[in-house]
Amino acid sequence: MSGSSSVAPISKRVASFMIDDIIIAIFIVVIFYKQFQDLAILLQSAASKEEQKDILDAFILQSLPIVIAIKVLYHSLLVWQTGMTVGKYIARIKVVDSETQGLPSLWQSLWRGSIRIMSEALLYVGFVFAFVSPQRQTLHDKLSNCVVIDV
Repeated sequence: MSGSSSVAPISKRVASFMIDDIIIAIFIVVIFYKQFQDLAILLQSAASKEEQKDILDAFILQSLPIVIAIKVLYHSLLVWQTGMTVGKYIARIKVVDSETQGLPSLWQSLWRGSIRIMSEALLYVGFVFAFVSPQRQTLHDKLSNCVVIDV
């Protein structure tokens, strides 16, 4: 890292992560509010536990691509435009290109956001990298050539 920027501490990254997940959860509840109401009615009217399971599985299968898109777009577009999600803004940290120290490109941001979702799906394994990396980079930081700095 060059210049006066220092790598963001893990505590700020964890705080940012938690804030962003709360914001995304609120988006999802708002977007799916009507579907959740309909789902509750369907589940109550189901004849058996097996039918309830089938209804729930169908709902998850249908909703999952939308949830993934929301998460990828939230993390990618905000990082591309400002280097920060809302959580990063509150925690006063920023994503930058590890070579130029400038904002990540659209491609870097989309790649970073996509790998981030895969890391979440794989029990957050990619996030563990931040604890052992000298620049506290997660797998999605490393693969997108980004680093998170203190602002």
